Amino acid sequence: MACVLETPLRMSVLSEVTASSRHYVDRLFDPDPQKVLQGVIDMKNAVIGNNKQKANLIVLGAVPRLLYLLQQETSSTELRTECAVVLGSLAMGTENNVKSLLDCHIIPALLQGLLSPELKFIEACLRCLRTIFTSPVTPEELLYTDATVIPHLMALLSRSRYTQEYICQIFSHCCKGPDHQTILFNHGAVQNIAHLLSSTSYKVRMQALKCFSVLAFENPQVSMTLVNVLVDGELLPQIFVKMLQRDKPIEMQLTSAKCLTYMCRAGAIQTDDNCIVLKTLPSLVRMCSKERLLEERVEGAETLAYLIETDVELQRIASITDHLIAMLSDYFKYPSSVSAITDIKRLDHDLKHAHELRQAAFKLYASLGANDEDIRKKIIETENMMDRIVNGLSESSIKVRLSAVRCLHSLSRSVQQLRTSFQDHAVWKPLMKVLQNAPDEVLVVASSTLCNLLLEFSPSKEPILESGAIELLCSLTQSENLALRVNGIWALMHIDQIMSTHGKQIMQAVTLILEGEHNIEVKEQTLCILANIADGTTAKELIMTNDDILQKIKYYMSHSNAKLQLAAMFCISNLIWNEEEGSQERQDKLRDIGIVDILHKLSQSSDPNLCDKAKTALQQYLA
Repeated sequence: MACVLETPLRMSVLSEVTASSRHYVDRLFDPDPQKVLQGVIDMKNAVIGNNKQKANLIVLGAVPRLLYLLQQETSSTELRTECAVVLGSLAMGTENNVKSLLDCHIIPALLQGLLSPELKFIEACLRCLRTIFTSPVTPEELLYTDATVIPHLMALLSRSRYTQEYICQIFSHCCKGPDHQTILFNHGAVQNIAHLLSSTSYKVRMQALKCFSVLAFENPQVSMTLVNVLVDGELLPQIFVKMLQRDKPIEMQLTSAKCLTYMCRAGAIQTDDNCIVLKTLPSLVRMCSKERLLEERVEGAETLAYLIETDVELQRIASITDHLIAMLSDYFKYPSSVSAITDIKRLDHDLKHAHELRQAAFKLYASLGANDEDIRKKIIETENMMDRIVNGLSESSIKVRLSAVRCLHSLSRSVQQLRTSFQDHAVWKPLMKVLQNAPDEVLVVASSTLCNLLLEFSPSKEPILESGAIELLCSLTQSENLALRVNGIWALMHIDQIMSTHGKQIMQAVTLILEGEHNIEVKEQTLCILANIADGTTAKELIMTNDDILQKIKYYMSHSNAKLQLAAMFCISNLIWNEEEGSQERQDKLRDIGIVDILHKLSQSSDPNLCDKAKTALQQYLA
């Protein structure tokens, strides 16, 4: 009997729920404004914390009616405010709820509502906008479609602590990249938000702080401005340092550290400034400790990795602060043993953050070991480190794979490790697998690592070449991605026999880079590649028979940038070196195209490096 009754019972329960939801929607169409208002209030109470009810109301068409009532000037302020509150509650449900609201064009309606003189209604609209814009399914561009919106939001900042909190939160979530930073900066974001750091409301201070972190990220213009901003007689960096203190909430400490980190990386604060060395760096190391929540440890490690990424001294200081290198090994121990965890919520939490922890640890190890041999040795000697990296190269998470490759690339700069740990663990095998099928961002770092493994003294060189690397590297030289082309050439040019089979292809790639509109560093690197190519017997002839390449070298010898001149000089030195076969013929040809005249001019250069290199080259002609 139970089996027979089960389906009808379920249907009756479902129809009751639907009928209940339909009742809420029907009341929105009552001719009596007071009954409509009471209906919206009852709907508000019904949807709080009830995602099923929210979904039902959306399906039954509540959203268009709520938006209609919200926009009607004949609606009372109380009704319009309650409509905005209900819409905000619906937006707090699932991502599908937010998509449905966006499909009904909720954002223009709410932005229009901000023109009202009624503060309570404005706050309700802003609260709803905040909820929608903080959803990952909402395109940030919707905030910038109408050019009048940002200046109006700036003007509303002074209305109340709620307008301050919600607007700052909207800005921090919708500021993605330099274009958005510029728009907010040009509309006075720095000046309008700075004084909020002294607000009596913690939420306002916190959201203002988050705004500054996204505005300063990789933005020298904003960062340079922030350094000189005064709030109640104190400079912003001093305020950020105060917010780093241990008695402040962790969220505030972390965000302040981010602000100072981004300002430092943008060149607004020196890396040896006390606020970085004695305050920011130690605070971020502290965030990596076991005592912190998993989310905080991820954020702390990623921010610290970014802070020290390009500075040798900061890398050394970090490596000896609070046993950081050993501390990071704990990042690989999540999730804990499943059998030991009886709390399902904790297991879910650990599983969710396991990938983030591993990629953050790899990223920080990569920064720590970027330049110092002793630090690299300590990292590699950490518990199961090479096994962890090898496993990381084949993880399902693209973030973990990329960070593992970055870590491997950093450690591959060590000659000692290439000959020992890298060889013992046959690292080249998983690396070659990564190179077979990966997005460009992973390919760039992986191919850079491969370049190091192909150096003459690396034991991995021969097995890599035997495994089909040449075809792979040659394909990279034809890539549309400049960094991949450069890496492909770098890897191949240690290998003179490659030039005899693929030389034309490689030289074509070199020519394209030297002709293109690329920055100084890329062209310098390409000329250095050419200089290395010119060190091989077969390769020398490929250069000498390529008039286009010779003219490029000649051009860069007379370039206004000394780095490019020096790199071009290395090419010439390798081509004219007396002790190698055919040097006389090469010297004669280079004399004929005017290289010797340029060498004489450079021998009088005020740059000591250029002067010495030119004199050395001229001696080859006299020998």
